[in-house]
Amino acid sequence: MKWSEISIQTSHEATEAIANIFHDLGASGVVIEDPELINTYRRSGSWDYCDIPEELETEVVTVKAYLPVDEFLDDKLRVFEERVNHLQEHNLDKGRGCINCREVQEEDWASAWKEFFHPVRVSEHIVIKPSWEEYLPAEGDIIIEIDPGMAFGTGTHQTTSMCIRFLEDVIKSGHTVFDVGTGSGILAVAAAKLGANAVHAIDLDSVAVRVATENVAFNKVADTVSVAQGDLLTGVTGKADVIVANIIADIIIKMLPDVRRRLTEKGVFIASGIITERLSDVTQALIENEFVVDKVTEEGGWVAIMATCVSH
Repeated sequence: MKWSEISIQTSHEATEAIANIFHDLGASGVVIEDPELINTYRRSGSWDYCDIPEELETEVVTVKAYLPVDEFLDDKLRVFEERVNHLQEHNLDKGRGCINCREVQEEDWASAWKEFFHPVRVSEHIVIKPSWEEYLPAEGDIIIEIDPGMAFGTGTHQTTSMCIRFLEDVIKSGHTVFDVGTGSGILAVAAAKLGANAVHAIDLDSVAVRVATENVAFNKVADTVSVAQGDLLTGVTGKADVIVANIIADIIIKMLPDVRRRLTEKGVFIASGIITERLSDVTQALIENEFVVDKVTEEGGWVAIMATCVSH
């Protein structure tokens, strides 16, 4: 299958807005090349070996998304450029704003990950590793194996890592979990391996559904995790003890009334994909929807929130 890789050089403050534009155009996810994140990983010791030099220019963030090469692509590219140019009307600096496009084969894209994706510990117990590498687990390690699919990263971005750490704190045996905007399915797999009894993973994008289904099967949790195509929580039935959404601030705010209806009494909502500048907006929306904010963590300009539903 042929895809168009659209990339833009932008600023930290415009990153989420760019991601939102890509989402509106049908991209199921984005790749964010943040030099501050690379420097953080280099210094953290998470990588056994790294020959990537220290990034000196940390103000330029590259955001990439993948759209299918079809009859709608030209129109989508036109809309993308127009909306990027309008960011200044919302007091957002688009940065350099350089947009590039190139055609890629899905197989070539997936192969490229093999050079850069190595096992990474993302929480006390969970290690994410590519299927093609060996890893000797320590006592208590929970291994998640993943092959990145088109438009989905490796699961090691701060937004995903923070969600996993929250899941590690709250998942109990017997819990039901909804993973909204599942992408590669990594949070759904993590919830299952942490002891959840049933996990329902939802994504609007058919590619996401395929990739998540493959990763669920590969990690041998298909008896626990179901993957379905859907628009956020629309059409979802039943209630969950935990709902997790690693998306973006505007969509999180939009779905809060449905989250409240779909959580059990004292159910937990975990939200990430939020830039620090939008924390107050999301917090205010949570309070207005009768949630109590229990914990907030921040890494590399990104925020994850854990909140409890107090109204039923």
